[in-house]
Amino acid sequence: MLTTRHGVRALASADLDAFLALANRDPVVNVFAIHRAHTTSLEPRWLGGEMWGRFEGGHLVAACHVAANLVPVEAGEDDALAFAERALARRRTASTIVGPQDPVRTFWGQVGPHWGNPRDVRWDQRHLAIDSSPLVRPDPQVRASCRDDMDTLYPACVAMYTEEVGVSPEDGGGADLYRARVTQLINRGWSFVRYDAGELVFKAEVACATADAAQIQGVWVPQHRRGSGLATAGMAAVVEQVRARISPTVSLYVNDWNHAARKAYERVGFVETARFATVMF
Repeated sequence: MLTTRHGVRALASADLDAFLALANRDPVVNVFAIHRAHTTSLEPRWLGGEMWGRFEGGHLVAACHVAANLVPVEAGEDDALAFAERALARRRTASTIVGPQDPVRTFWGQVGPHWGNPRDVRWDQRHLAIDSSPLVRPDPQVRASCRDDMDTLYPACVAMYTEEVGVSPEDGGGADLYRARVTQLINRGWSFVRYDAGELVFKAEVACATADAAQIQGVWVPQHRRGSGLATAGMAAVVEQVRARISPTVSLYVNDWNHAARKAYERVGFVETARFATVMF
């Protein structure tokens, strides 16, 4: 049922085409939501939550992915306020609110006083993309990872996650689930590694992908090897390989204060296309 005041309801498989038409207004920024829609057909049992839609005159004008990640899709200020009102009528299930800066700020401004203190808030993250060949020579030793890499790759994934997010993905008994996720990315061909004399010196993964775009996550170089150009050449190789066999546009988002990473991505040829924000619990 639509809410009387704001026309917000949970979407279902019958709404898939309308949702994809909405999200594909910006298929790179909305790659996560589009990927989730394609893989779940908007069915709550597969989403692990719901996809909300806001309607005006019978037309879908905005959406919001509401599961472990809460992600606004093509949402303006009024849409974000409507989604916040619906969110306040139920228990918080999201561990992360992430997406374009303005709707995330508006949403958080409404729910923040009621949802408790977040663990971290990152208001200025640069959304970057590249849809052409990298500007620097790709590292020829970067390759898709395989199951035999797991003994060194998994600890690197844990280290990267802990450094970036501030908590270990293994906390609270999450090791088996996280290991399954790393294995899934390997099996999909979405995990990339580079070794030097048996040491893992670079890794990155594709977090989600569609026919239009792929979003990169988990870019990592061990601390004692940073500053040597491994990230720049490694990301150039990832861009080249992802564009060749997964999606034509490669995107990611990076914290504004991470100047070293931003410089590396700029050298590769990434350009800013939007600003993101993230609230983590």
